[in-house]
Amino acid sequence: MGPSSRRSRALLAFGSAMAAVALVASACTGASGNASGNSSAKASGGTAVMAEPPETVPNYIFPFASSTYLTVANLGLVQHLLYRPLYWFGQGAQPVVNNALSLAYQPTWSGNTVTVRLKPYKWSNGTALTAANVMFWLNMLKADGANDYGAYTGFPSQFVTSYKVVSPTEFQMTTSKAYSHRWFLYNNLSQITPMPTAWDRTASGPSHCGTSPADCTAVYNYLNAQAKNLGGYVSSPLWRVVDGPWRLSAFNADGHVTMVPNKSYSGPVKPSLSAFELVPFTTEAAEYDVLRAAGSGQQRIDVGYIPTVDTPAKPAGAAAGSNPVPGYTLAPWFDWGINYYVVNLQSTTGNGPISRQLYFRQALAQLLNQQAIISGPLRGYGVPTVGPVGNTPVTSFLSAAGKAGAPYTYSPATARSLLSSHGWHVVPDGTTTCTDPSLCGAGVRKGQPLDYSMVYVSGVSWISSEMDQLQSAAAQVGMKISLSQEPSNDVISLAVGNCVALKTPCNWDLANWGLGWAFGPDYLPTGETLFMCGAPVNSGGYCSSQNDADIEKTLSSDDLSYMYTWQNYLSKQLPFEWQPNAPYQLTEIADNLKDVTPQEATLNITPENWYFVK
Repeated sequence: MGPSSRRSRALLAFGSAMAAVALVASACTGASGNASGNSSAKASGGTAVMAEPPETVPNYIFPFASSTYLTVANLGLVQHLLYRPLYWFGQGAQPVVNNALSLAYQPTWSGNTVTVRLKPYKWSNGTALTAANVMFWLNMLKADGANDYGAYTGFPSQFVTSYKVVSPTEFQMTTSKAYSHRWFLYNNLSQITPMPTAWDRTASGPSHCGTSPADCTAVYNYLNAQAKNLGGYVSSPLWRVVDGPWRLSAFNADGHVTMVPNKSYSGPVKPSLSAFELVPFTTEAAEYDVLRAAGSGQQRIDVGYIPTVDTPAKPAGAAAGSNPVPGYTLAPWFDWGINYYVVNLQSTTGNGPISRQLYFRQALAQLLNQQAIISGPLRGYGVPTVGPVGNTPVTSFLSAAGKAGAPYTYSPATARSLLSSHGWHVVPDGTTTCTDPSLCGAGVRKGQPLDYSMVYVSGVSWISSEMDQLQSAAAQVGMKISLSQEPSNDVISLAVGNCVALKTPCNWDLANWGLGWAFGPDYLPTGETLFMCGAPVNSGGYCSSQNDADIEKTLSSDDLSYMYTWQNYLSKQLPFEWQPNAPYQLTEIADNLKDVTPQEATLNITPENWYFVK
């Protein structure tokens, strides 16, 4: 999902985010006191208010989004509630396909041809959801894929030789060779969001993108322009056509969003609430002030979060620690993803050649103390990121080496030795410079200092503490890191995406939007979107022919040994710098609001399940 921005960690999520896996799996189910099946009487109606992550507001409604808009705030909190993806992923803590909430039945294969059969859903304007709506999406993806995240996997143009409508409820796709059926579902069919015929138009009137890819660029340009008019979302006849359980009733650019039930929703669970509201905050502290003031006549929050700095330390082995907010249940929300900060190997500041040296990235890895961050500012809530495959929750995709822990541990002394042995004159608390370019690496100049800048997300206290720790440890080896803070969306706009491939400025060194990458809508962690040479979301520009070859094997076979081989190699290569994987958020849920837990590891929410009790 991107980054979760936490990518908002999506860029997700993003929270990622954005310890023992058993503990994390337990934490995802939430603490006691808010379980399903509560015996209290179910109330009808009511407005549930949910706090958005700090400095992270929805800003794009069209579910055909570039990496800039691929955030949890856009996808998980808004788009998926209005416009359902073809396949829904997430069953509690497990990042697996949810057949009950999907628009289609499980795909079936005959040779290299897959058939997808749709369930009987309708759009809110009364028209049936058909295979033509899927064809509309596929044609746009084929014609304008560079504008959408889905094309980052090469889908469909690079490996789908044909696709067609078989009947109003069926479509077929044929691939150029045999691929992993699991990968095709989890990372390709997962990208599709059927689009209503009402969107197949330009400012001049109806168009034919659904049947003619040649018309799609003009349709995309029109819809993209409309999606950037945030103030027009509610009144627009385009965005009023939905197939999800909710529709917009208010949308403000500052992040205030209100949804009401879509009375025409065809899915299995109709909303019990009369409205669902999202409210923005600039910092965790500001949100926490409102949360603690519940019942005092001020703004109410039913689903919010507590800053880690204000959370009592979690005892080892417990799902959650004591909760300082009366009337609420503390439920840590972990996402299916990895966390990292980006080293720009393509930087035009002069530091690109240094960053391309593996020994330098290894030294950086040994300057970040993941365990100290988890036990300190994260208050025990978090796990170390160990490589390119997530370890939260536990899945069969993680190798034995990944389960054993991160490949590099905190050791400034080792970092100093690495730099010294590669031609650097190390001056602790001073300025380290290259004295032997033949050892420093190709492109590194004699006398060049270790002088870097890093931009990181504002408003998240534990990230600020982590960056201060890294800056201090770097000074021990004579490396200067100049820190600056920006809102999450600004950091994502700067650093999410391969600046060379996307022809955007590369004049930055290090970037941290805080919550790394949440797997979605590519839920199988095969690496093609993040780590292959030239991939548009390969933010640091890492490139390795061995890595590409290893990834290709994970795409063509369901044999997990290929995934293990790939991740064991790449984890030590440090295409990004691994950092602690914090909970997407430490969720606080009002005790009279039920069925908010378990929280989905895919960072989707289903407020149609929520209800108040009397």
